[in-house]
Amino acid sequence: MRFFRKETPSESQGRGKRVVNHNNNLPVIGNSMNQGYHWQSEAGSKKSSVDDMVLLTKITEAAITDNLRRRLMEDRIYTYIGPVLVAVNPFKQLPCFGEREIELYQGAAQYEVPPHIYSVADTMYRNMLIDSDCQCVIISGESGAGKTVSAKFIMNFITRISGGGQKAQVKDIILESNPLLESFGNAKTIRNNNSSRFGKYVEIQFSRGGEPLGGRVSNFLLEKSRVHSLNHGERSFHIFYQLCAGATGDMKNALGIASPDYFSYLSQSGVYRVDGTNDAHDFQETLRAMSVMGIDENTQMDILRIVAAILHMSNIPFTEQNNASFITDPNYLEFPAYLLGIDPGRLGQKLVSRVFDSKWGGKSERVDVILNTEQAQFTRDAWTKGLYSRLFDYIVETVNKAMDTDANLINIGILDIYGFEIFGKNGFEQFCINYVNEKLQQIFIELTLKSEQEEYQAEGIQWTPINYFDNKIVCDLIESKRPPGIMSILDDTCATMSAKSEGADEDFHRKMESQVGMNPHYQKVSSGFTIKHYAGNVLYDIDGFCEKNRDVLFVDIIEVMQSSSSAFIRSLFPDMIQTGAKSRPTTAGSKIKAQANDLVTTLMKCVPHYIRCIKPNETKKPHDWDDQMVKHQVEYLGLKENIRVKRAGFAYRRPFHKFLHRYAILSKDTWPSWHGDPREGINIIMRNINMDPGQYQIGRTKIFVKDPESLYMLEECRERKYDHYARVIQQAFKKYFCKQRYLKERMEASDLLVNRKERRSNSLNRNFFGDYIGVEYKRGLSSLIPRREKVVFAQTVDKFDRRFRKSKRDLILTRSHVYLIGRMQIKKGPEKGKVVDVIKRKIELENVVQATLSTFQDNLVLLHVRNDHETLLEIEFKTEFLLVLNRKLKEQCNRELPLNFINSFDYHVKKTRWGGGGIRKVVFTDGSTDEPLFSSVGSTLTVRIAHGLPSTSRPGLHRVITPDVIVLAGKVRALAETKNWHGSLRTGKLSIRQPLKNVQQIPRPAKPIQRGFIPPRPVGPAPLPPVMQGSPVNMGRGGSHSHTRSPFNSSIRHPQFTENPPFRLPQLNSNIPQVQPPPPPPDPAPPNQPTIGAGSNPHSSHSGPRRPPVPPPAKLLKPKIPQVMALYSYDARDTDELTFEEGDIMQLLKEDASGWWTCRIHGHEGFCPANYLQKI
Repeated sequence: MRFFRKETPSESQGRGKRVVNHNNNLPVIGNSMNQGYHWQSEAGSKKSSVDDMVLLTKITEAAITDNLRRRLMEDRIYTYIGPVLVAVNPFKQLPCFGEREIELYQGAAQYEVPPHIYSVADTMYRNMLIDSDCQCVIISGESGAGKTVSAKFIMNFITRISGGGQKAQVKDIILESNPLLESFGNAKTIRNNNSSRFGKYVEIQFSRGGEPLGGRVSNFLLEKSRVHSLNHGERSFHIFYQLCAGATGDMKNALGIASPDYFSYLSQSGVYRVDGTNDAHDFQETLRAMSVMGIDENTQMDILRIVAAILHMSNIPFTEQNNASFITDPNYLEFPAYLLGIDPGRLGQKLVSRVFDSKWGGKSERVDVILNTEQAQFTRDAWTKGLYSRLFDYIVETVNKAMDTDANLINIGILDIYGFEIFGKNGFEQFCINYVNEKLQQIFIELTLKSEQEEYQAEGIQWTPINYFDNKIVCDLIESKRPPGIMSILDDTCATMSAKSEGADEDFHRKMESQVGMNPHYQKVSSGFTIKHYAGNVLYDIDGFCEKNRDVLFVDIIEVMQSSSSAFIRSLFPDMIQTGAKSRPTTAGSKIKAQANDLVTTLMKCVPHYIRCIKPNETKKPHDWDDQMVKHQVEYLGLKENIRVKRAGFAYRRPFHKFLHRYAILSKDTWPSWHGDPREGINIIMRNINMDPGQYQIGRTKIFVKDPESLYMLEECRERKYDHYARVIQQAFKKYFCKQRYLKERMEASDLLVNRKERRSNSLNRNFFGDYIGVEYKRGLSSLIPRREKVVFAQTVDKFDRRFRKSKRDLILTRSHVYLIGRMQIKKGPEKGKVVDVIKRKIELENVVQATLSTFQDNLVLLHVRNDHETLLEIEFKTEFLLVLNRKLKEQCNRELPLNFINSFDYHVKKTRWGGGGIRKVVFTDGSTDEPLFSSVGSTLTVRIAHGLPSTSRPGLHRVITPDVIVLAGKVRALAETKNWHGSLRTGKLSIRQPLKNVQQIPRPAKPIQRGFIPPRPVGPAPLPPVMQGSPVNMGRGGSHSHTRSPFNSSIRHPQFTENPPFRLPQLNSNIPQVQPPPPPPDPAPPNQPTIGAGSNPHSSHSGPRRPPVPPPAKLLKPKIPQVMALYSYDARDTDELTFEEGDIMQLLKEDASGWWTCRIHGHEGFCPANYLQKI
């Protein structure tokens, strides 16, 4: 099993929640996970039930039933048995299948979320992508247990989380196929209001990237007899009742539709409505689904004509005279004949007579035989059910055409098939349905009980065998050829039947007794036979077995349908009629046997997943519990044996090569590939992560891991490794991408001003950051900007008023507006005197018509506004502002910003209530300084400024090498020469470790730190050293990856070097560093020898006692930085951590109570776990 995790919005906002790794999507359990869900929290707790029944203290049917009951009463309908999901039908809508649950279970491991069908669906989808293996889910249980709903939940979840396919409508087709197939293939039974009366296997085909490309639906054994025969309390297929309830007035007139009780087929049971079902609404859903499948309106009407014709044919009355049947009222033939496009006379003739081909003396002759009333009714029913069966096959084929794809890649299969049925009277249909369920139970036994134990024995794993019931003997009883099983006996009986079927069922009964009567799972009774199925004993009535198994539509009926005036109906009967054919016709039993075996073959090629559905009662009421009924299902589903095998077995197994391929990254010795003995490689990996030897066994070709938590630990260690590498790659890519983006922005901005305006010296190669105010972190400003308007540029600027006085304004540019925000003091109220932010001017982006600038290097920008006064601003980063404004005008208004460059311009100022707005003038002249000098006389402002860089200047294509980069490069080169070199000189270069003594270092002003958000230091505890107990794997800080990064990983950071830079010659106008003088000689100096430090006159002499020498200046000692030694090796788990080997010496920069110290080694700074270090 493979597990991923996708972060949900709620998780990224809260504290003390699950800490999610953004790159590998694997959850890491934080310190406060005890407040959330964990699968182990169920064991030994005082909760009323357990989520995984592997944790039950007693393994009995009673304990399993009681656990399921307790969970159902708490509306927790899902329970695990290892990877197998047990689902109990709640018979009500539960609020646990919405968008929130989809987000919660997408990528979540089974252990970290409560049991749910979405977890099974997500596991299938992720495993398919990881292993590139086809997956399938087998949903089993008796009728009414919730299999169809479970299949829909899985399809909804998979289509929701999968990527967009090449065909945009693939997901819609997959989802809309459900209501369409249900309307034609589902019906109300006494046990289920929406029972599937056919089996379907839906395959959704995906690309290697997880995008749905298409799909296919395979259908099995439609219960055609439901068209004409209903038990008490049941309904026919939904489409008949939907048509009666939802057809429009024109449609009813065209199709002759009346209420359901008018039609004989529908009035048999007296049930026309189902609680909680709106047939009229469902009819509209069916029509919409047809449109999604690509069925046009004309074809939709053709389909509805056949449905209506079947209903009208049910009303054709028969009478008998002299053993010959007649149609009582021929008027009843008119409407069905009209709908089918055939002649009413031929319709009536084929209902009361049958054509037989006879041979005599080498000649063939066709003879019409008159039928009695019973045979005529049988012919009518065979006609209608054959017509409906072919219509249903057409709908399935249409769905497949809509989802068809040429790609034959990986797929997910969802099996939704009728459940095990035991009615008061069980016929041929129940026999076939229960046979298919026996085959599915055999798959479950083969893959979960039998093959698992056989695999342990074959691999030499220590194992105690567990007994279970193998239903293969029941499957052989039904389908075996040699010795013949029941189906073979039935086919032989049908092959020897005459035109009339009288006595065929009794003949079949006698043959069964003689050939399978000794089978312990078969028992003969007077009216039929009993089979001891895995789900219980079922008594089958043999009446109609042979006729239903023949499943033959008479040739003369096919000929009538091929003569229809409707092209659509003719397309449903493409049969090639062959007279005198000697081949044995295909029977219904042989068809379902072939389909069942093909289905088993398909499922065996996939990785199976299981959902075992439980029906808690027959009343279909919430919280109603039938203990004996559930216990019987628990017993025949084999849940107890499944729990015993899972408790004694291993949760995970993989061949050696697959295990090494996936987990080789956990050890340096096995990465990137292992070429030695695979057992040795596996042991290296397990020792590296401190896996308990009792948690795994190595077989002959596979490794077996016992408990799920050990597998989760393997996955977590692996994902943390990949996370580290992914962060390194991301960091490099982001760095490269940002460089390219900044270069592109600089060139684009330069295009606006090139050959038109002089440039300032520091503006050409500057990177653009957009928000220089930090609007997001200033509540006053952010409250003035609507949330939907994203800030794309913000800077504090100077605005000139009508008297050319400057006032500070916050210039904010969004996608649709330009804001000028100032400050105002409240003059009244309780907050009097408080200074607040106010919008001084708000300009819609579409109203900005032009910007005027001078050709000098100044920062003045005049914004022209349509039908309003202009605004004169001094913007330090004017080039970036103009670039962003031009971009937004292109996006929102589909035009560029006109720029006018002139050294003298007039503009209008804002009108006031005391007078008119007036006109102001700005004149630019040559000056002597790079900073502008402003002087105003009356209404004219003069700006004097020196010339800047030529207007032809362009940004540099190469990176500007700053002094800090030069220092860093020197350090890296020195470290590359030798790691442990501490000498002072080598090849004429100074060592970076030992700066020159006796030389005073020339101080450099520190670069200003860029404003921005600096995340806090991680708060989790440091990892334990490898030799300490209780820590099987190094989990990093706090056992998780923090969402916030340290200052070392800031997106914008200029490195600050605390070590002394390499020696540089002082400049001419700088002070020469004072060199420490040598010590004085022991004897006094001669009288004519000047004394050091005595004065400026070297020839002056002194009398009297000699002055003591002036002491030398104090030596500027570099503060000593404490050092630490590494006790153990440590691999960095994140980009702000340091990797070091045992014995490495590092500088200790800062200690922290969290257990993470800031150190420096080889010129790199980062976090180190304190318990791996020792101060020296």
